[in-house]
Amino acid sequence: MSEPREINPMLRAALEYGPVLIFLVAYLWLKDNSYTIGGTEYEGFIVVTAMFVPLLVLSTGALWALTGKISRMQVATVVLVVIFGGLSVWLNDPRFFKMKPTLIYLLFGGLLAVGLLRGKSYLKYVMEEVMPLRDEGWMLLTRRLMYFFFGLALANEMIWRFFSTDTWVYFKTFGLTAAIFVFFMAQGKLFEAYGEKKDQG
Repeated sequence: MSEPREINPMLRAALEYGPVLIFLVAYLWLKDNSYTIGGTEYEGFIVVTAMFVPLLVLSTGALWALTGKISRMQVATVVLVVIFGGLSVWLNDPRFFKMKPTLIYLLFGGLLAVGLLRGKSYLKYVMEEVMPLRDEGWMLLTRRLMYFFFGLALANEMIWRFFSTDTWVYFKTFGLTAAIFVFFMAQGKLFEAYGEKKDQG
């Protein structure tokens, strides 16, 4: 197996976040239009979803080809996007695509919960190199992140069911990303209390 390779940070960011930003721009451009394709009328949201699915697959594939590595979370996200984005387009029903973040966060939260029930932190396995913590810190952070993921799943359900599609798109594009950023920023005291300093020399 080849070793992971470093690439330009700007290119990595473009591949990771570009598809989501393109989805937002395309949605704002096409949302008020409808298109007849093969005798079936599709609203702009469905057309944008149909473009987003292959774009995400291609960008993730490019990231894998360039770096030699993608995370399990990225793989799970792509699989769920293909399944639920495909269902939305095939059945001409936007609800399936809107459910996708709910299922992603339920999956992540559920996996962390299984690890905690076994007395393990699965989060440690994927983030240990980024954030060296003592075992107690990993367990505490994993428990907090589990609850956080379940909270995001609930929030997504509330937004897509009771608010407009515009609100959901803004929430998906900016709200979820901002929430994750704020969550990790709020863990500063935990990192200080349980952080492990790497040996020097």
